Formats: sequence, C-alpha cells, structure tokens
Amino acid sequence: MTWRAVAASAVGTSHTSTGTGCEDSCLAQVETDPAKPPLLTIFVADGAGTAAHGGTGAELAIEAAAAFAGKHYARTEFALNDHWAVECIQAVRAKIYAAADQQGAKARDYACTFLGVVASPFATLLMQIGDGGIVVDVGNGMEVPIIPMAGEYANMTNFVTDENAIDVLAVVALSARADKVAVFSDGIQRLALNMATNTTHEPFFTPFFAVLATATAAQEDHLQTELARFLDSPAVNERTDDDKTLALAQWVD
Repeated sequence: MTWRAVAASAVGTSHTSTGTGCEDSCLAQVETDPAKPPLLTIFVADGAGTAAHGGTGAELAIEAAAAFAGKHYARTEFALNDHWAVECIQAVRAKIYAAADQQGAKARDYACTFLGVVASPFATLLMQIGDGGIVVDVGNGMEVPIIPMAGEYANMTNFVTDENAIDVLAVVALSARADKVAVFSDGIQRLALNMATNTTHEPFFTPFFAVLATATAAQEDHLQTELARFLDSPAVNERTDDDKTLALAQWVD
C-alpha cells in the first residue's frame, strides 16, 4: 500500500509569446524503505515573473526541499509538525541565498512561491508561502486547508525569499493519512478552486484521481506525459496564459 503520484508543468502562452521559458518547478514522489512506511513528498514552486532568476529560484527551492525530506526519511523517526516545516523553509532559503551570493545577485532575484505536502500513512503536513493551492482529502472529502496568499497589493503575493517568509509561512498538520492530494501553482488556481468560497472545484479533479486510483507503477511516466499534455492543451490555455503546474497523489491499496 502506497501512493501513486504524478506531477508536470507547462509553459504559459504569455511566456511563449515573449520567448520566456517555464518558471514553475515541481516534484511528486514516494520515498520507500522496506523497514519503514512510505513517505509522500510533493513540492511546487513558481518563480516570480518580476525576478531576474525566478525560474532558477523555483528549481533550487524544489531541490532543497527534496534533499531536506530525504535526509529526514533516512532517520529512524521524525515528526511532521510546524518545526519540520520551518526547518524545511530555512533549508530552501539557505540554498537560494547561497546561490545568489555565488552569482553576486540578490536573493529577491530568485524569488518564488513555495507549496509542499509531506505525508506518512499516519500524518499529513501542508506548508505554503504565496499563491497557488493545496487540496487534500483525509477522509472528509476534498478540502482547501490553506487560503492562497495574496500580497499587500493587487497582483502581488509572498515569496520564500522574502525577509518575513517564516512569519507568513502557513502550516497545517493533520493526524491522518492523505488519500488524495493536489498541489498547483497559481496558473490553474482559478480552474481548480472556487475563489469566492475557497472550496475545491471537484469536477476538475475527479478524472485525475480516477486514473491514479487504477494506474500501476509502470504507468507513471505515461501519466506524467499525459498530464503535461493536458496542461498545455487549448482547453487550459484558453483559461490562463500563465505557467501551469499540477502535482497529484492518490493512496492505492
């Protein structure tokens, strides 16, 4: 028993028209060890369009978070709580700040949002800085435990590189297994959520979870290809011109 997970990103049409590449980055994987329960890790980062190296910042954030989670999974035991989330964000910030120093740049040049879900069969930890969204089902239906963040002004948000990143970090720790998880950048936020009520637009997610529920491990590469194709489809591009990232996981017996 474990999770089936898949993640993909697609460049937005506004980036294509300006010759800019995709500035989103993502990871969805399941850590396994015969002596331990599995650990689901999902991370999504969206580079700020106003940052000179926002896409690189997003990549660095995902790399740092994955390394941090892997290090903890190698330990005998650890708790998924607020302290774990803060340490993860500190690791992300340290990697980005080090890269900026090495290049003679400012950390804000690597500004990006950051969303993460880390789950064991017994607990689920959600963390978020910035916009985008996290949807989870721990047995009560699909919920949006964290309200997507907006900044002080319209069309602004918070970034993991901000000086107050730890202060604005939103963390939710649940003492239950996540049966369904979706994490996404703001590029598809309005497709996936009812923004007025901060609730899930369930018809958007139903087909994805139906496929994951019956997919095999051997099909994961194919699922990623199909997810990327969907994110770059006319149906999606007609609704948003931003970069799009979607990461999904489904518990399977």
